[in-house]
Amino acid sequence: MSENSEIAVSKTLTPEQQAVWDAKAKVRVLLNLWDLGGGKMQVKKGDLTKRIVRTNETSQRYLGVLGELQATGAIEYSLVNRVTLVELSAKGKEVLADGLKSPDSLFEFDGSQIGTRLGNALLKWIRHQDGAAGVAAETGKGDVGAIASYDNFKTVAIDVYDSLNRDYNLDDLVPIYRMRRAMGERIGRSQFNEWLLEMQANDIFQLIGGEMTDISIDKTQDSITTELGALRYYAKRLSSKN
Repeated sequence: MSENSEIAVSKTLTPEQQAVWDAKAKVRVLLNLWDLGGGKMQVKKGDLTKRIVRTNETSQRYLGVLGELQATGAIEYSLVNRVTLVELSAKGKEVLADGLKSPDSLFEFDGSQIGTRLGNALLKWIRHQDGAAGVAAETGKGDVGAIASYDNFKTVAIDVYDSLNRDYNLDDLVPIYRMRRAMGERIGRSQFNEWLLEMQANDIFQLIGGEMTDISIDKTQDSITTELGALRYYAKRLSSKN
């Protein structure tokens, strides 16, 4: 039996059945996207489609679900080198968490068997959540909260830049991917990009290209692309007065 054979789909559903299917499908899409990207990385839309489309289904069946998730900000699309990438936003992680733990979410596995990848993805999510809760309890920090405004982002970005520059002797050239990862799930990828570019426009940071000796695909994805399509790897602080 194939990985995606845990469901037998009827071609005709009543409106009520369609609503239930959509609710379940949204959770499955978000869980698979989280699993593919580790909750942090963009993934190819084609790779996500392969994971979510199950036996007797086509990708067309998911257009409405994906559209709703995008409209609500749960997932975000971007185009890099003519490849459509999709990522799970902070909002999407909240929707996924609610969908998995809420008794009113309607999510459950269909059929008599669960696909291995989907089952393992759920186990990874549970372990990740348990681990995050344990770290928060141990450190006493709890949830530091989302970065919700440009002014908030500016303060955090400068603090992160200064800390990385000082602790790792980066000679005033801090890799953007390290800044993004330091902020973690407090901010979505698109919002990070927008506000970091705004800081450059305000002469707080200069974003620099050049070369990175240990570059990898994930580090490239966690760097930033300007509006003109130029890739920038490093941030340099222009003034300590900002």
